[in-house]
Parts: sequence; structure tokens; C-alpha cells
Amino acid sequence: MRYKLYREQQLKCDIQTAWNFFSSPMNLSEITPKEMGFVVVSDLGRDEIVEGLIIDYFVSPILGIRLKWKTKITQVEKNKSFTDFQVHGPYKYWNHFHEFIPNGNGVLMKDTVDYELPMGILGTVAHGIFVKRKLGRIFDYRYRVLEELFNQTKSKP
Repeated sequence: MRYKLYREQQLKCDIQTAWNFFSSPMNLSEITPKEMGFVVVSDLGRDEIVEGLIIDYFVSPILGIRLKWKTKITQVEKNKSFTDFQVHGPYKYWNHFHEFIPNGNGVLMKDTVDYELPMGILGTVAHGIFVKRKLGRIFDYRYRVLEELFNQTKSKP
């Protein structure tokens, strides 16, 4: 079964600042909870993503078990949007669309993740028991960190 996670957040910055931060894969570990063990292992040699870029990570989503995760940037429209698609990793399907919309308050950032778990009915059960909540907590953490980074609040992630 395919699921969708959608989040949006208003950032008090200009589009170039938002784009520079989010289009650098090296910033992903800064907005991911430490217990996820998220590490970018690719030697990217560039500051910004481009279409076709392959990014390798390690992530520990369950019980500290370290897994390889490989994504490909399948779409980039500079200062507007990009998409990362899982080539190999913990999901049967993962497609994450990032969108940035300038407005009078800065930039509205939108995340739309379409995902599917492996293992058929067991994946469906796992989603209901813990995966959906875990993804929600990861994006909640991300929200709090981005509030501190871009909106000058002092909440603790």
C-alpha cells in the first residue's frame, strides 16, 4: 500500500537562502534526529544538487540497525523544487518532492513524500504500529530545527 506524508513550513528567509540550505545534501544530517544515525557517505564535491545526482547514506531507522540508502535526484527546478527518489534502501518506494514558494513572509516550504513499505501485509502492519509515527516524529524534529535556524525561535528539538 502506498502512503503520503505532507508537511509545510513558513521560513523567514529569502528564496536563495532556503534553496542554498535545502539543495545541499550535506545539511540533511543537521535536520534529522541523531538517533537515526543518518550519515551522508557520498563524496559529492559540489555545493548544490543537480538532476541525476546519486547520494549514498547510512541510516539506522529501527533498533540501531545500520542500513544503506541510495537516492537519486530525479528533478530540479532551481529555486523552486527538487525530487529525491530512493534507488535502494529501507522502503519499497520513496519519492520526496521538495517545493519552495516565495511569499510576503519569506518562503513557504512544502514536503510531499509518497512511500511504500516492503513485505506486503507485514509492511502494512508495521506502518500502522510504528512507521507512520516514526516518520511523523522525524518531520516534527525537522520542523523544530528549521524554526530555530530560520525563524529565530528558541524551542529545543
